[in-house]
Amino acid sequence: MSDVGNKQQHRTLEEITVSTEQIFEGKVISLQVDTVTLPDGNQATREIIRHPGAVAVLALHGDKMLVVDQYRQPLGRCEVEIPAGKLERGEDPLEAARRELQEETGYTCGTIRKLQSFYTSPGFADEIIHLYLAEDLISGDMKPDEDEFLEMSEITLEEAYRLIKEERISDAKTILAVYAWNMYKLTGEI
Repeated sequence: MSDVGNKQQHRTLEEITVSTEQIFEGKVISLQVDTVTLPDGNQATREIIRHPGAVAVLALHGDKMLVVDQYRQPLGRCEVEIPAGKLERGEDPLEAARRELQEETGYTCGTIRKLQSFYTSPGFADEIIHLYLAEDLISGDMKPDEDEFLEMSEITLEEAYRLIKEERISDAKTILAVYAWNMYKLTGEI
């Protein structure tokens, strides 16, 4: 068995939480500072962002992918992304994916399946994103949140790669979705 899969090895790497101080509690995230005991017995602090999780949708409409262009305050610019959004407390990720697709694009889907769940930045945050593939799309009316302003469009795979190169698509979930879409087109599987 490799060291990565060895449970004994994991125990020797484990950090033990000594104390937690809540620094901030917001609408979307909270921030805490943990004091931990390291495997060598020394202590350190860990700044941790807590997030309820999110969903993202690779929505395919024929030979195109649905994307939204939205201003992102932390980046100070617009970003082209796949439809996505935060999970509400206790919300089923599959239902959240359907909801976000409809709110941000106006589309509903005939078929939807989970592709993967992944952590966005496990060094300081517990945010997990559940990525779904939606197909057999049916158009409808967009219903974005009251503080959400976005423009929906459909792009080809070639346009997606160009937008990545231009850094108009630069978030991990959308880049991952583009690569998954490329694999799907090449092999019929993701």
